[in-house]
Amino acid sequence: MSEYISNPDEAREFQSRYKNLSIFIVVTLVIFVLRLAWLQVIQGSELRQFSEKNRIKQNKIAAPRGLILDRDGKALIENLPGFEVVISPQYIEDMKQLAEVVGPVLGLEPAKVIEKIQKNKRVNGPFALIRLKDNLSREEVFRLKRVRLDTPGLEIRESIVRHYPLGEDGAQLFGYVGEISKNEIAKLNEKYRSEIIFEQGDIVGKSGLEEYLERKIRGTDGVSYIQVDAHGRETVTEIPNIYGEKIKDLDSVHGNSAFLTIDRDIQEAAYKSFTNLNRIGALVAMKSNGEILAWLNAPSFDPNYFATDIPVRIWNKLTSDPFKPLRNKVIQDHFSPGSTFKPLVAVAALQDKVITDKTVLNAPGRFFFGGRWYHNHNKNGEGLITVYDALERSSNVFFYQLGIKLGIDKMYNYISLLGLGSRTQIEMTREAPGRLPSSEWKKSIRGEEWQPGENLSTAIGQGYVAATPLQMALAYNTIATEGKVVKPFLVKKVVDHDGKVLFERFPEVLRDVTLPQPNGYKIDVDTFRIVKEALRRVTNGTRGTAKNLKIPGVQMAGKTGTAQVMSFTADQIYAKCESRPIHMRHHGWFVAWAPWDKPEITVAVLAQHSCHGNPGAAPIARDVIEAYFKKYHPDIIAEALKKGDKHAVQIMHVPAEGD
Repeated sequence: MSEYISNPDEAREFQSRYKNLSIFIVVTLVIFVLRLAWLQVIQGSELRQFSEKNRIKQNKIAAPRGLILDRDGKALIENLPGFEVVISPQYIEDMKQLAEVVGPVLGLEPAKVIEKIQKNKRVNGPFALIRLKDNLSREEVFRLKRVRLDTPGLEIRESIVRHYPLGEDGAQLFGYVGEISKNEIAKLNEKYRSEIIFEQGDIVGKSGLEEYLERKIRGTDGVSYIQVDAHGRETVTEIPNIYGEKIKDLDSVHGNSAFLTIDRDIQEAAYKSFTNLNRIGALVAMKSNGEILAWLNAPSFDPNYFATDIPVRIWNKLTSDPFKPLRNKVIQDHFSPGSTFKPLVAVAALQDKVITDKTVLNAPGRFFFGGRWYHNHNKNGEGLITVYDALERSSNVFFYQLGIKLGIDKMYNYISLLGLGSRTQIEMTREAPGRLPSSEWKKSIRGEEWQPGENLSTAIGQGYVAATPLQMALAYNTIATEGKVVKPFLVKKVVDHDGKVLFERFPEVLRDVTLPQPNGYKIDVDTFRIVKEALRRVTNGTRGTAKNLKIPGVQMAGKTGTAQVMSFTADQIYAKCESRPIHMRHHGWFVAWAPWDKPEITVAVLAQHSCHGNPGAAPIARDVIEAYFKKYHPDIIAEALKKGDKHAVQIMHVPAEGD
């Protein structure tokens, strides 16, 4: 007898369940079939395209930046071929293992590799390429290729390394490049909207001319396509696209090149002189038409470090240096000009008829005004002197008296015509306007009335007066050219890769101050000629403060300056400057042009904490001017040497009063 007896009621109960299960199975199969049909038939083409894209990796081919050349076509900034190692973070399987394999090859601690990867993912997102190191050595490339197949996400790519052949020479002018940051992407895309599209991983100019010329010298990136496996590693098969055709690479387009007004030979002469004297400060040399020939800051830095991956120790050293090697002192920092300001005050006094070139004033060793003594640099004084003597010997007391007679607002109205107190309009970012005080300025900025005693400190280039080396060069060039305020410039022309000129700049006179200006003031040619003769005597007179500076066959005109960096009591003022701690030593200035009567080149030198204009700054200006004449007028120097003359004696007619 069967153990189990069929029960019709139970069968009927399970029958409904079987029916529901069958319906569920059928519906599920129908859904699968419909979904498969949707994917295969309706979306088949789109999904195949997605699949093709997923196995094909698009690589950007960075365009070489344009070269930056000097006026003769000599390289100031160039490109070198190189290799870089990058990481695709989405393919990393074991970050610790990757760091332990790659770190020793690159000379990095594994912990530093992990830190760099995590920081990049945090700042730029989880899929942004991570550039671990640029400018790999041959040994590093060889060792990385050996471990690449076993290290998912690791890639070695050809790269272009920006190279600065002058190293520290002119670094603040030329600037440097670096990888774009996340914040810079938004800012630059807004700045160059509809012109350039910036993306993560791009190399951009960070400072100096590299930054200023970004749009002009940046090339157009290309693109290449490679087939990759599941780990992002390149395979060697053909790369068809969804249409059955091979995907074509797009070549990059080389950036345009810029020719500067800089003369590499003059630039190197300036650097050599600055280095030999171990000076801190800045220098700018300018042709009389505004073309910049040399631009120097010291201490400096090597921009080649920034073109790769600057070591932390070097970055910390640069940022902690009290003399600010990253600052472009030629235009970014302004300083008291000291006695180099006196010729500008002389221009104002002569033009305003406060004195003539024949006026004689008594200049003792000290001057009493407003209940206090004001001291001359020579404690014995100069006696009875004219403006020629006052500038030749750099008498403070003579100019104290001019400051009282003129007053601050007349000094401001005349001297502002020469370019002080305003930006020079040079094509560089972050230029400081300097400071030329007036009574209105002090009232608006400090909420105080101008005090008569402040006229004295202003008249000798101290107090509130502050100027950049470029502003001083521009002002002296205006005296040398007898009233022509030129626009200084650095970029002469930009050409494409075929040599076609795309942009060109020519010398420009901003204003002729011998004609009435908007403020109602002007300066006569005769006024400039008197001051020119006085400044000729500074380097050629028997008592000139720079009389030892001689160039065979060439006479300079210029002025030394000593600017105090802090106040001293009466018993300290004549103490030996060199015996003080360096931060308490005076700055030395020298601004000059040559030839004195037919100017071609103007040079301004600031030698910080060098104590004196001569010998602190003047020998450097002499060396630069001599290098200029040896290059462009070698016959003048050769002829003078042949005759045994130290310099050619030149006499200029100075018009008498009333001429």
